[in-house]
Amino acid sequence: MARMDAVSKQTAAKIEKLAESVMRSVKGGKNPFVEIPIRSLANVHFDARKGIVQLGKQRQKRYFFNVAMAKKFMQTFLVSDACKELVESGKTTSIRDLYYITKHTIGDTRQNTFEEQDESDPIIEDLEVALDALREELHLFASRKGSMVGPITIRDTGDTIDLRRMGSGGWAVPSIVEENVIQFVRHEARYILLIEKDAVWTRFNEDKFWKRERCIILQGGGQPPRGVRRLVQRLHHELELPVYVLVDNDPWGFYIYSVMKQGSINLAYESMRMAVPQARFVGLSSFDKDKYKLPANVAIKMDDGDVSRAKQMLAYPWFKDARWQREIQEMVRSGMKFELEALSRRGISFITEEYLPRKLKEKDWLA
Repeated sequence: MARMDAVSKQTAAKIEKLAESVMRSVKGGKNPFVEIPIRSLANVHFDARKGIVQLGKQRQKRYFFNVAMAKKFMQTFLVSDACKELVESGKTTSIRDLYYITKHTIGDTRQNTFEEQDESDPIIEDLEVALDALREELHLFASRKGSMVGPITIRDTGDTIDLRRMGSGGWAVPSIVEENVIQFVRHEARYILLIEKDAVWTRFNEDKFWKRERCIILQGGGQPPRGVRRLVQRLHHELELPVYVLVDNDPWGFYIYSVMKQGSINLAYESMRMAVPQARFVGLSSFDKDKYKLPANVAIKMDDGDVSRAKQMLAYPWFKDARWQREIQEMVRSGMKFELEALSRRGISFITEEYLPRKLKEKDWLA
């Protein structure tokens, strides 16, 4: 067994406590069960005071002696046992690899513990909410997705890395960015800029915007993965850095911002550790076409799906602010959307040299 840090010890103890509760039921002659918070839209609400999407208090019991629940009960403890072994050994693995680790044929039957990965992934999420532990704390990771540069030095699993010297590609943000893996050593950053697209992030990096503005720039290749969201949240809270989100002027861009700001419905149980309620939207506004003199031929006509999605957003509690209502209504009225790349029509570096500096100077953002 490897030497465990405080977080790993706590996670291992949570898994043991779960197993012990089942054993007590068995020894008491009762039907063993595991209690899991319900992860459904009906059990999700928006906490206006905290400014985040949260999971409600509804829970369900998964019993062993129940034909409909027995398999999932067994799967839950197969996954938890594998995770405990990972935590105690100090090793990590992918969620794909965990699927193969826990998949086998049961006895002399033709039944497998898992048929496909889409069976094991929800069990991991069940375990997260049951234990109140991040997937990353269970030593499970997903594919790397995201890049970061800026005036900050970090320590990654013991290696000191200067993010001022990461070249054109930047530092690849890992899936696991918890305190026991990533530490912030020193920095001179004034704020964090999360950029939706890799191509736009590359423009900011090539123009050395981060050096000129003394900021940290990250990208998550569209919807930021958990690692990027968790890292931004840690940078914001631990270093007290403001967060700005630069995305397209379309329903998808607005959704990316909303997920960064108050969390997502699918991961409502992790909003406290991933959302940044103080995040500010500095992406393309529905009114920027005239303000920044964008030609009509760079606009993209919204399809029926775009319009329907935008109208749905008008009803979201977190978009009830008058400025957001005006913003979305203008998008629907015009029937047009704009990608960040449309700003290049004004010049290849217009976005880094004029557009965003002006937005920040004039405090022209939505929150």
